[in-house]
Amino acid sequence: MSNQNKTTTATENEARPVLVPKLRFPEFLGEEGWELNTLGSKATKVGSGITPSGGESNYRAIGRPFVRSQNVGWGELILNDVAFIDDETHRSFGATEIKLDDVLLNITGASIGRSTVADMRIVGGNVNQHVCIIRLEDEALVPRFLNQYLLSEYGQDQIDSFQAGGNRQGLNFAQVRSFSIPLPPRTTEQQKIGNCLTSLDNLITAQARKVDALKTHKKGLMQQLLPREGETQPRLRFPEFRDAGEWVQEELSKCIKKVIDYRGKAPPKAKSGIPLITAKNVRPGWLDMTNDEYIEKDKYEEWMSRGIPTEGDILFTTEAPLGNVALYPSLGKFALGQRLLALRPNPNKCVAPFIFYSLQGPTMQGAIDFHGTGSTAKGIKSKVLVRLSFCYPGVKEQQRIATCLTTLDSLITTENQKLETLKTHKKGLMQQLFPPPEEAEQ
Repeated sequence: MSNQNKTTTATENEARPVLVPKLRFPEFLGEEGWELNTLGSKATKVGSGITPSGGESNYRAIGRPFVRSQNVGWGELILNDVAFIDDETHRSFGATEIKLDDVLLNITGASIGRSTVADMRIVGGNVNQHVCIIRLEDEALVPRFLNQYLLSEYGQDQIDSFQAGGNRQGLNFAQVRSFSIPLPPRTTEQQKIGNCLTSLDNLITAQARKVDALKTHKKGLMQQLLPREGETQPRLRFPEFRDAGEWVQEELSKCIKKVIDYRGKAPPKAKSGIPLITAKNVRPGWLDMTNDEYIEKDKYEEWMSRGIPTEGDILFTTEAPLGNVALYPSLGKFALGQRLLALRPNPNKCVAPFIFYSLQGPTMQGAIDFHGTGSTAKGIKSKVLVRLSFCYPGVKEQQRIATCLTTLDSLITTENQKLETLKTHKKGLMQQLFPPPEEAEQ
């Protein structure tokens, strides 16, 4: 650190708020408190680029990387769809050339607040108008430290504070320069914190890719294990069923014993009582019960007079979002909201897990979307759904397919839980390593 940065008068020290993080690495335990600084005072550049005239027509298969907001993740570069521009276009954007260790911050749109640090893969490239380059003074503010602070709840709170109504619409350069950044007295502490949290980011990224790979594998496996449209045999069958012949093809209704339709007006909601499952709780293949919606206990019987689902029933969303499927939970008592169907399988023909996975498959999802109606929110009526063509093998083969996919789902769930644990650990660590600005001592 330069002598200019090291030297401060007593008056300056008294004027600057001093903060102390809850957690410090052992070698910094005896150090002085942190001080708030404006980002602009430590930056040599805060600015963004422009999109080439003609837009995507200027993009090339090779050339200079052209970084857009979708390429800036939460602490990572996402370069699977990065665009390229030629040298002539690049020379016209000389002021936005990316240098090593530039901090890139998304300043407009839905991804505002995401940031990362430029590495050798994009050095010499450019950014568009939605990505801000923050270039820092040497030995004043460590890029990885700044990036992690921007990603922390304290950094995100500052970004949110500039958004009218909390709509995260955009940041200007003056606002970026005005960000308050708490800095420890030595840059070596910045480096230690930045490296620690970046290492965690790398673990999180690797785990996220593992989860995505498993999901991609499952999607491909379902395409192989379930027949395509117009076919009565899948591309892949387990060895014991390869000579079992073609699958049966008939209306879905032949495999459904009962349909409970919860269309109509919304149920009477309450602050407590019987938990209410609504269409938004039914995600593609799983049930999200994190919401806090209820129906009064004394209203339950009246509302559920159309039928009470039982364990093993399949929940199906009839609109917005259309075609999501989940298995009804086995524990507790629940009420079902509008725009939901509960499908009870006919066990003599089809097992519930097989129907559950088949309804998620590309053939059935395509048919559901094709037969959906509506100009604003596409929907499908229960009588139309049960008339869709449905293809299924014998019960033993159904069980074999369902067991395979259930095992894969369990693995995805386990790996996703590991991912969420890493994210939670990082969030907690950031709260400990960065001092809350509101706790500054004068």
